[in-house]
Amino acid sequence: LSWHTKDQFENLDKHSQWGIDFLERYAKFVKERLEIEQTYAKQLRSLVKKYCPKRPKDDEPRFTSCLSFYSILNELNDYAGQREVVAEEMGHKVYGELMRYSQDLKAERKHHLQEGRKAQQYLDQCWKHMDNSKKKFERECKEAEKSQLIYERLDNDINATKSEVEKAKSQLYLRQHMAEESKNEYAAQLQNFNSEQWKHFNVAIPQIFKNLQDMDERRTVKLGEMYRSFAEVERRVIPIISKCLEGMVTAAKNVNERRDSGIVVESFKSGFEPPGDFPFEDFSQNIQRTGSDGTIGTPKTEGGKPDPKHAVSRTKNKLWLFGKKPKIPPSIPPPSLPSFPSGHFQSPKFSTDRIANHLSEMRNAKTKIPSFRTVKRGAPTLEDLSHLPPEQRRKKLQQRIDELNKELQKEMDQRDALNKMKDVYEKNPQMGDPGSLQPKISETICNMEKLRSEIHKNESWLAEVEGKHGSRSERRSSADVNHHAPHGRESPEGSYTDDHSQEHRSPPQPDPHEFDDEFDDDDPLPAIGHCKALYSFDGSNEGTLVMKENEVLYVIEEDKGDGWTRVRKQGGEEGYVPTSYVEITLEKNSKGAVTYI
Repeated sequence: LSWHTKDQFENLDKHSQWGIDFLERYAKFVKERLEIEQTYAKQLRSLVKKYCPKRPKDDEPRFTSCLSFYSILNELNDYAGQREVVAEEMGHKVYGELMRYSQDLKAERKHHLQEGRKAQQYLDQCWKHMDNSKKKFERECKEAEKSQLIYERLDNDINATKSEVEKAKSQLYLRQHMAEESKNEYAAQLQNFNSEQWKHFNVAIPQIFKNLQDMDERRTVKLGEMYRSFAEVERRVIPIISKCLEGMVTAAKNVNERRDSGIVVESFKSGFEPPGDFPFEDFSQNIQRTGSDGTIGTPKTEGGKPDPKHAVSRTKNKLWLFGKKPKIPPSIPPPSLPSFPSGHFQSPKFSTDRIANHLSEMRNAKTKIPSFRTVKRGAPTLEDLSHLPPEQRRKKLQQRIDELNKELQKEMDQRDALNKMKDVYEKNPQMGDPGSLQPKISETICNMEKLRSEIHKNESWLAEVEGKHGSRSERRSSADVNHHAPHGRESPEGSYTDDHSQEHRSPPQPDPHEFDDEFDDDDPLPAIGHCKALYSFDGSNEGTLVMKENEVLYVIEEDKGDGWTRVRKQGGEEGYVPTSYVEITLEKNSKGAVTYI
């Protein structure tokens, strides 16, 4: 292509826009086409659902014509699925691809048009510079001519002074110099404009036009590919559609009139014998005898009685065959009376079982109601879920234990963070008051103790469900002793470590006591401080110590992070008390304190 004018550039602008509009128009056509497919498939599925049998299969007639019709409905449902596939493929591979390509074309077209406009604007700018320099050169030449006329007039005037002549002469030289400079500038701008104009019409614009031409050709090629894809989408499902149609033909071939007739015969065959021939009844005998004898009594006694009886017997037979047959079932109950009492005697047993089942369900319902109430009251951790089956109860308890362990871990992390912050405040008092963190630390430790108690309680219920309570405690004690034996007297609490697998057990276990028994012969631990009981503690669990409010005790071992402190009474009795229940004062110069820092 060789378009070198502005008009052709505008024509290409319009043509490229028309190409994109045509592409989007075809995309809209594909969209409407796939919507038709979607609607068609939806209507087919609704039609299949409407005519599918709604009764159970056992109640459906087994006629081959019905079975074939149901097979045709199934094949039609598959056919509808293929129409949906066609719609989906058209939407993804044709419509979606066209819309993406249209966006790319718009961006590319915009870029090429901007390049063309920039080139045109640059050429216009060069022309303006050249035109301005030309006009300036023209003005300077006129001014120079005017100055020359003035100089010549003054030079020829005898009345003009020498200074006026010199001034006019210098003005002439100035104007001539400016005219010369404007001439050089004009020449340079003209040369530049001619060069840029040549580049514009021979390099820039042809390249932009070529890019637009390539873009338009690619659009045409893409449309051809989409036309082919539009047909290929439906061609790919034709084999499957053909199988659906073959299935319909096969269903039609499976229709068997003999089999259907046999089913009808077997369904309605009664087994009755066909009725016999009707005898001829001669009613003319009465009329003849009455006319010959002239008496009325003779035919009644001789010929009248047998005939009516005979006739009645015939009519009885007739009624028995057609009229009495429907009344046979009411006459059948006498033979079935023996079976009725047997069924009658069996029914109480069945009803008794049902009553027992209902009673058991009512008992279960009664046991379930309190548990629901406890849930509504907001205390699910206080009930042992005994109303559930063992396996469900085990799962619920395990789930609850896991949740409690997670909460305990959060509380432990919060406690560690508070302790670190407290240490920072103690080292740097200007950052904050360490005492301000003590209530929060005590609250966290109390929460930890409550969670440990709940975990221990739920673990005991879980062990009860699994039937392994004794073995589990033995395994725990042995594991604790083996784990903490190397620590010696520094960690006699055994299981009260920060190990996540042991965190859920409360301190008052037999393990610390058993561990302490190994060191009964050793000297007692030195006191590293003293504490004052803020609250009373019953010490009901083994390994703990009973204390009263405001009682002063010796601290012989600090809290290891589990919320328990080892103390000694005045009488020498030792045990563990909750750290949050006491106010501890440690002796900084104590030998034991240095040992346990």
